[in-house]
Amino acid sequence: MEFNNESGKHTPRLKLGRRVRRLRERKGLSIRQLSEQVGGYSHSYLGRVELGDQLPSEALVLMLDKFFDTDGMLADLLEWAHDSLIPDYSRTFLSKEPEAERIQVFTSSHIPGLLQTEEYARELFRKALPRVSEGDLSERVAVRMRRQRIFEREEALPYWAIIDEAALKRPINVPQCMVDQLRHLMQIATRPGIAIQVLPFSEGMHPMPGGCLTLMTLKEGGTIAQVESFATGEGVHSTKKVVELTERFDLARSMALTDVQSLDLIRRYLREYENDYDS
Repeated sequence: MEFNNESGKHTPRLKLGRRVRRLRERKGLSIRQLSEQVGGYSHSYLGRVELGDQLPSEALVLMLDKFFDTDGMLADLLEWAHDSLIPDYSRTFLSKEPEAERIQVFTSSHIPGLLQTEEYARELFRKALPRVSEGDLSERVAVRMRRQRIFEREEALPYWAIIDEAALKRPINVPQCMVDQLRHLMQIATRPGIAIQVLPFSEGMHPMPGGCLTLMTLKEGGTIAQVESFATGEGVHSTKKVVELTERFDLARSMALTDVQSLDLIRRYLREYENDYDS
């Protein structure tokens, strides 16, 4: 789980809200008047944004930047606010993600973040952060969905995911959530460069129980890693340690089902969830 749950008086969210308020006041507008000028976003929503109670959506920020003629300044502040949600151990690692040449992921208890649907991610965060408001959950989901734009690059990103069968077996919220998630897995597996394998229960114990591993190959050819477990994580840059983790990943891959077998297993679970949803 790569999100920071810290809060403070001078957070990027508050600074973004204060900047929006100052821009509005310079134009001599009330919040209701601003609402009318920027496509009818509710004045209560704009008020929460100005108070720092909620981050604005990217669509709203683009509208505000255009209206105030701020040359993308608010969009930059929003990106900073999103980045501030990520703890130190993940921030440097994930900052390199958009430029990665290859990503390999193993997850033992949930679907990898870059393959999650919006609702699956929301329920995952809701269980992991029970004290967080719905607005905060939406912000965390927005950051995760933004990360998935990496698959929209002109040149397909080589992405290899190995998923423990436990992630398919354990449902998130209602069956429909899992129905949509597994359909999404099957759809995204057809994209160029993406490989999804399932490590089945029948293989018994594997080399990474209870943890998640991400291996990222960079443009210069080096590989860095990140290991996560529960609410902690560690970036790994040592060549020796990265090699050791790569060996673990390779062993898990050798134990996993083939691509075709994995899709068959995902399809079987999908039918089970569809039956639960229809009953």
